[in-house]
Amino acid sequence: MRTGSEPTTARSALRARLWLSVWGFVWAIAGTAVFALVGRTGWAVACGVLWLIVTVDLAMILRHLCQGPHYQPGPDIPPYPPPDHRV
Repeated sequence: MRTGSEPTTARSALRARLWLSVWGFVWAIAGTAVFALVGRTGWAVACGVLWLIVTVDLAMILRHLCQGPHYQPGPDIPPYPPPDHRV
């Protein structure tokens, strides 16, 4: 059921994002190291940039997890003030 407040009450699966970021972090580090060792500078730089992006994403995810749960109104609370029925 749509309430019209999805953008303000949307929730993200932070634990899933955390593990996907850790997975990307490990692969970006490995890719950077391997490509640097075999002399593929362009690919090493690309993996290094990806490593930087994943690191920033991982930091943001950890920050959001440390903030804890935020208030989420229940289904009985309307997302906006009820309409005024004065005629």
